[in-house]
Amino acid sequence: MQLDQLKKIIYGMSGVHKGLRLYPAAHPAIQQQAQNLAKDFLAAFQKKPRIRLGILEDTLFFEKHMFVLSEPAIEEVRTLIAERGLEGLEFEVGLSAQEIQRFFQILHESEVGGEALAQLLTDQGITHIQPVVLETQEADERAEPPRKIYQRALTVVSHIFNDVRMGRIPSTAEAIEVVGSMVRSTLSEPHALLALSLLKDYDNYTFTHSVNVSVIALAVGHACGLSEEKMRTLGLGALLHDIGKLIINKDIINKPGRLTEAEYEEIKKHPASGSVIAGQMEGISEEVVDIILGHHLNYDRSGYPADARGRKISQLADMATIADTYDAMTTLRSYQRPVTPRMAVKNLMDLSGTTLHPILLQKLVDYLGPYPVGSLVRLDSNELAVVTKVGDRQGGNSVDLKIITTSEGKKLPQPTLATLSGADLARIIAEVDPVGRNIEVTEYFD
Repeated sequence: MQLDQLKKIIYGMSGVHKGLRLYPAAHPAIQQQAQNLAKDFLAAFQKKPRIRLGILEDTLFFEKHMFVLSEPAIEEVRTLIAERGLEGLEFEVGLSAQEIQRFFQILHESEVGGEALAQLLTDQGITHIQPVVLETQEADERAEPPRKIYQRALTVVSHIFNDVRMGRIPSTAEAIEVVGSMVRSTLSEPHALLALSLLKDYDNYTFTHSVNVSVIALAVGHACGLSEEKMRTLGLGALLHDIGKLIINKDIINKPGRLTEAEYEEIKKHPASGSVIAGQMEGISEEVVDIILGHHLNYDRSGYPADARGRKISQLADMATIADTYDAMTTLRSYQRPVTPRMAVKNLMDLSGTTLHPILLQKLVDYLGPYPVGSLVRLDSNELAVVTKVGDRQGGNSVDLKIITTSEGKKLPQPTLATLSGADLARIIAEVDPVGRNIEVTEYFD
């Protein structure tokens, strides 16, 4: 559906809405505007029988198009939707000028919104305009636990990647929406999503790696005190950081052994290619493009692409680099065995000041604590436990554990919950490699 076609509908809606401030609903000028708008909708319905107009992260969207640059008509329609407690409006084939006229008359004469507006439209026989009622953030978060958000992110990435492979410009609406959910989850339950980044689907590595890097990058951003808006930018850039790999030969991407020099040169093109793809997508900011372009530049700018080394790149790219490196270290590949979270932190510190930004990295290390969430540890009782939460309690560090085996090594039918803080943290005597024990630590997270 063409952008100009959708803009025309938005301008038409704004025209009817403003016209009712000057004329009664039965005035010929209003009737003519409603008829013109009905014709514009009819043309749009030739492409699709149901179209959606809505708000995503305070930005108006119409189908796959995001209207980032505000214009009076666009802002008026956005405000109209937001003030009624709606996520958006859905329009269906069969929409008449009479329904349009009556719909805007109701909005002009009444301040009703939400479910009440939806019911009023039904009562008035307006069946081809469906309000999408906004759920409260609290209800939304109750309905969507971290694991569900993670799975939804995987689905969104698969849609975007499939569009790129098919030569289409991907929609950003789903990605922006799911990143918003990821940010809210990170802010409300700081370590819940981070634990799920230990999920590794080796058959769909590119999907899971993209989501994991976004999750870990949000942990870096939270540790560094980013605003919610900046975290959204960081999460989106990290989610799309490897999008350029989709136009590289699959045989190179999936090659199990060492790459040839020529193959490595092809791989090194993916940040620049990805930044071009992202630059064509609706609603993508320059900082998101920076993250994609700069995630392999390294802190000391010894990385690639070489022609971007002198360019001023957002510091969010350095955060994405830390996340990308952490996930790579903790992932099983044909050429490497994954390391544990605690060992990964040690390995990250070895790269401080060269590959990785030292100040940002130290903030993440402090945030993760001595035993990051997802660590499998041995207690002084010889029991094994999974670290499920790290935080501050009564002025000191603490960890929440799920004890999963007896001291004799037998798996418990149900984990036992425990919290260690202060001097009791010394009860953790070692980190254990879950791969060697055939233990999937992510099973112990909701």
